[in-house]
Amino acid sequence: MRFFVGLHQPNHAKHFERSMISVNRLRHRRLGFKANEWIMDSGAFSESSQHGRYRHPASTYAYQVRRWAKNGRLLAAVTQDYMCEPFILKITGLTVKKHQQLTIERYDALVQCGTNGVYVLPVLQGYSPAEYLQHISMYGNRLQEGMWVGVGSICKRNGTPKQIIEVLKTIKEARPDLRLHGFGVKTTGLSSRDVCDLLATADSMAWSFAARREGRDANSWQEALAFVQRIEGQVWMAMNVARQKKLQFAASAGAR
Repeated sequence: MRFFVGLHQPNHAKHFERSMISVNRLRHRRLGFKANEWIMDSGAFSESSQHGRYRHPASTYAYQVRRWAKNGRLLAAVTQDYMCEPFILKITGLTVKKHQQLTIERYDALVQCGTNGVYVLPVLQGYSPAEYLQHISMYGNRLQEGMWVGVGSICKRNGTPKQIIEVLKTIKEARPDLRLHGFGVKTTGLSSRDVCDLLATADSMAWSFAARREGRDANSWQEALAFVQRIEGQVWMAMNVARQKKLQFAASAGAR
């Protein structure tokens, strides 16, 4: 699993192998910035939680994607998805199914606008596992074999990794070919071997919240770097434990 750290400041991307930067941090930026591999986020959380809608059409977002397409290695632009957490639904006054429909409409519009070769990352939305299956069906043949696909509305469930695992397993059982990206998966979730096994990629800005809560600089790239090192250490430990268990199982099976 590859981890992309969420950053407030685009200029900090040069310090990281992989990063995630919101389009809201780029709209009024005039100059380019140094970056390695990065993903452009659509700003879904702030747009939904603060405004209850996207203030900018897909065409405006597509323009920003095209504008930054050759800046560093822009791997993907996340579609303008609509999250389905209960508190978001309360803000918008819409249903899960309507949010799913709007997510697909935005995906189609962004693809149609053109992104100068940048991959548009589709996002599966829902809240219960069955709702994610429903969204897979709604996407239809848009989700081609082996596509890289985001899984939304899981970031508020980091305290209960079992719920995240249930959602991810349900998706993988239906579409084992899909490479899944987890949005906002924090240390608790990433300490789970099952979560790491099920995800191809993930991102998080939890470092900033923790720094602010503890009275440190919530914009410091050093804080972000320490967080990345901790996450990568956790992922390595989780995968190493899995590897050791497989070896032990193989050895015991051979002994029998």
